[in-house]
Amino acid sequence: MSLSDIAFEARNVSKRFGPVNALTGVSLQLRRGEVTALLGDNGAGKSTLVKCMSGVYQIDDGELLVDGHVQKITSPNAAKALGIETVHQTLAVVDTINVIDNLFLNREITRGGAFGKRIGWLDKSAMSSQCDAALSKLNIRIPSTKREIGTLSGGQRQCVAIGRAVAWGQHIVMLDEPAAALGVEQTAKVNDLIRTLRDQGVAVLLITHNMHAVTEVCDRAIVLRQGRKSAEVDVADVTTDALVAYITGAKVTVS
Repeated sequence: MSLSDIAFEARNVSKRFGPVNALTGVSLQLRRGEVTALLGDNGAGKSTLVKCMSGVYQIDDGELLVDGHVQKITSPNAAKALGIETVHQTLAVVDTINVIDNLFLNREITRGGAFGKRIGWLDKSAMSSQCDAALSKLNIRIPSTKREIGTLSGGQRQCVAIGRAVAWGQHIVMLDEPAAALGVEQTAKVNDLIRTLRDQGVAVLLITHNMHAVTEVCDRAIVLRQGRKSAEVDVADVTTDALVAYITGAKVTVS
């Protein structure tokens, strides 16, 4: 692996909330063309780490690097500007507008120059064609992009949310329990989409409690316990029971 393969890196990151050390000296790398699982019990620090990486929280110690360069990620907008997109469990989609408008939410394309931009004159044709291209690139099949997103299945809505993240995220996408509320068939579609992201060179971080998803789609697993990294393993080299043991603290690979 070369340095150019590393899309994102956290080095010795710590985060405190008053007297509570939520994260202590956590390091990880997200590599292009790889899916990394972030595992841990409730309260292990997973959400805090992701919020630091996505600009919701600012780190107290350590460094965050994007494409090998140290960055101050001071807000979610700063993270987005660096090509980092996060898909939360709540999806942040608007059920009453269509797929196209959801994909371009707060990033609408306008026409008519400065005047058109000022009055919000949307370029519907450009948005529609770019939406089709973004979904097609990821093999996302939607009956019609002009349908209200609330009329789609849970799996389709999740795929649109992921597709939006990839359309804008460029090369780093973090997914927080993307299949938590989905059935077996819809979960399989989301897992296929995650594999497509990996095959297209995206660096993917998957936050999940689902061990089956880890063994199905992930290349590496990083385990947090009580705010510290307790394990980092290649998924192909471990069993599900071993992953559970790392999460519970029965086993560790990191001192």
